Amino acid sequence: MKKVLIVEDNQILAENLARILAGEFQIEIARSAANAVGQVDSNLPDFIILDILLDGHSGFSLLNELQTYSDTSAIPIIICSNLASDLDEESLKSYGVVQIFDKSKMRPRDILQFLKQARL
Repeated sequence: MKKVLIVEDNQILAENLARILAGEFQIEIARSAANAVGQVDSNLPDFIILDILLDGHSGFSLLNELQTYSDTSAIPIIICSNLASDLDEESLKSYGVVQIFDKSKMRPRDILQFLKQARL
């Protein structure tokens, strides 16, 4: 079963995403970028769902950190953020970003549908 790391400081959204994805994937949740680094080091995920606005370091700092190591630079990243309309998907591709979802418009099932279609 593929592993998903959800990096989200909103507990309700993180748990809702985890509940919806749990039937198809093994789920871990990190509440901050710093916690995510530790979890990635101990259990390399197959892909990451990342919020940009996090407590402490931002999601951008995590993207940069992941790119510095060969084993983590290839992990596909799905951004789920209220800043989606301000992000340039094309420039984020070099960081492994494969999709950007706007939190204000998406439903957690949209991510599940994307993952099934993308076959990540």
